[in-house]
Amino acid sequence: MKITVIGTGYVGLVAGACLADMGNDVICVDNNIEKLKQLEQGIIPIYEPGLDELVKSNVLEKRLIFSSDIDNAVKVSQVCFIAVGTPQGEDGSADLQYVYEVAKSIAKAMNGYKVIVDKSTVPVGTAENVAKIIKENTTHPFDVVSNPEFLKQGNAVDDFLMPDRVIIGSNSEKATTIMQEIYAPFFRTGNRVIVMDVKSAEMTKYAANSFLATKISFMNEIANLCEKVGADAEMVRVGITTDTRIGNKFLFPGLGYGGSCFPKDVKALIKTASENNCEMNIIKAADNANKRQRQIFINKITDKYGKDLTGKTFSIWGLAFKPKTNDMREAPAITIINALLDMGAKINAYDPKAMETAKFYFGDKIEYKKSSYETLTSADALIILTEWNEFRRPDMERIKNLLKQPVIFDGRNLYEPDRMKEKGFEYYLIGR
Repeated sequence: MKITVIGTGYVGLVAGACLADMGNDVICVDNNIEKLKQLEQGIIPIYEPGLDELVKSNVLEKRLIFSSDIDNAVKVSQVCFIAVGTPQGEDGSADLQYVYEVAKSIAKAMNGYKVIVDKSTVPVGTAENVAKIIKENTTHPFDVVSNPEFLKQGNAVDDFLMPDRVIIGSNSEKATTIMQEIYAPFFRTGNRVIVMDVKSAEMTKYAANSFLATKISFMNEIANLCEKVGADAEMVRVGITTDTRIGNKFLFPGLGYGGSCFPKDVKALIKTASENNCEMNIIKAADNANKRQRQIFINKITDKYGKDLTGKTFSIWGLAFKPKTNDMREAPAITIINALLDMGAKINAYDPKAMETAKFYFGDKIEYKKSSYETLTSADALIILTEWNEFRRPDMERIKNLLKQPVIFDGRNLYEPDRMKEKGFEYYLIGR
């Protein structure tokens, strides 16, 4: 099938490469010429395991093409995926200007029946607005479908190629059949395509992310209480997650959620509820708890050193909001490092993939080191903010010898507290 994907950001690039890998002829459209040149040369602007190989192989096979010509791409394609950004507005709502601009461009280029797919995360009612814009700008027949993405950064390629489920929000039997044909190769061993109406599909993405965000905030609040009463949050976590009704995902205490989806989607859902005179008390509480969690961790540092950190140097391990990505959007590291800088501290930082990304947020305000151990020299304490695998089994004696004092603040609970005590560390973590 001939498919156009408009937008070569995180979602669009993964979707385009994976759809091409299943034998479709895919044109990825973007208005950033420099970015398109890099993609044609196999230079991938984001770090996502397996994506670079997928892009290169499908470009080589000429199933994947990058272009700035949206007019031609729409004309030669039967299905057009809209995968542009929906950044958070000042009031928490999703900014849909790019979605609507693309809808208008698609309409003006149409030369026959098209299926227009909202792949971007958009609020309920967006498909109706997209349909209205297209109808105002073309006389050709079309259908608008909601097909929300459920990609986990660091595992996005596998998530697309072997999805838990695919949701098709469609009010048209013809469009539904076409979308089922597109996704059929991904479900050779089972049928996990869920067809529903468009508005329900739009709501499902926000509901899913908000529920997962709530689980994270819930566990963090339990962990904070465990610290106060002398319980072990890890034991509590094991105790509750063995209940199959609860499950064991997204229940690890830490610094709270970040990234491009959870913070934005939670706020957008709260905004949608407000516009419809509906209270979202649980989700608001999850959002507030997430903000507090970072301050609680900062307080652990200031409780030891005071709020004047002039003359103190801290080693930071991890800058990305989670492992296996270079994405720092809404990362706990941003809040925590800025707070330490404001109190006069010096920062030595390392992350396996997010060093260049960090320069956008911090510029020359922090020192960027070439290895995790290099950050430790003459530092007063080690602060762990991202649970990269390479941080899980470090040389503890080497850490102890490089630090001024054997002090670790661990926002990801990577080590066993009893073992750290035996090794002579002053070890601060979450809920234990």
